[in-house]
Amino acid sequence: MAQTMSIDEVLQHVRKASPFIEGMTVSGGEATTQLPFIVALFSAIKTDPQLQHLTCMVDSNGMLSETGWQKLLPVCDGVMLDLKAWDSACHRQLTGRDNTLIKQSITFLSGQGKLAELRLLIIPGQVDYLQHIDALAAFIKRSGDVPVRLNAFHAHGVYGEAKDWPSATPEDVEHLAQRLRERGVDNLIFPALYL
Repeated sequence: MAQTMSIDEVLQHVRKASPFIEGMTVSGGEATTQLPFIVALFSAIKTDPQLQHLTCMVDSNGMLSETGWQKLLPVCDGVMLDLKAWDSACHRQLTGRDNTLIKQSITFLSGQGKLAELRLLIIPGQVDYLQHIDALAAFIKRSGDVPVRLNAFHAHGVYGEAKDWPSATPEDVEHLAQRLRERGVDNLIFPALYL
C-alpha cells in the first residue's frame, strides 16, 4: 500500500536508522518521477549534521533528461541505472519505450562521475546483448570502470507475457560475462541468487 510522507517524516525514520546504515537509496517504480521530493530529501540529508555522513543514491531506469539529472546531481552521490537491451527496437519490445534517453543518461552520469552501477538484465531469448556485444562492450568501456551488475531474470511474481519467459541460469549469466571479459569489461557483479 502506498503511503504519503513529508520530508520531515522520512527524516525521522532515517535518524532512527542512521547509526546502522551507510546511506539511503531511493528506488521505485521509478523514483525520479518524484524528482522535487528526492532533491529536497537529499538536500535535507546533506545539510543535517546528524545525517550528512550518509550517501544519497538513486536506483533508476535512466528516463530522466539531462536537465533533471543536473537538478539532482549536486545532492546525489551516485546512480544505479538499468540498460534492459542494447538496440532501441528490442528495448521498446521489452518495455514499451526507446532507450536513447537511457544511453544519454549513462553517458552523462559517467561523465559526471555519478554512474555508480550499470545493470544488465539477462532474459534468455528476449534481450539482445550478445547480438550487439562489441557495441555494448565499447559503450561500457567508454563509461569508465563502472561496476556492471549482471541481473538474472526470474519469472517469480511477474505478470503478463513475461510470466512465461524462462529464468536466467548461471550459465546464461556466465556466457554474457565471458563475452564482456573478452572485450575488456572486467568489473562485473554476479547474481547472489538464482530462482
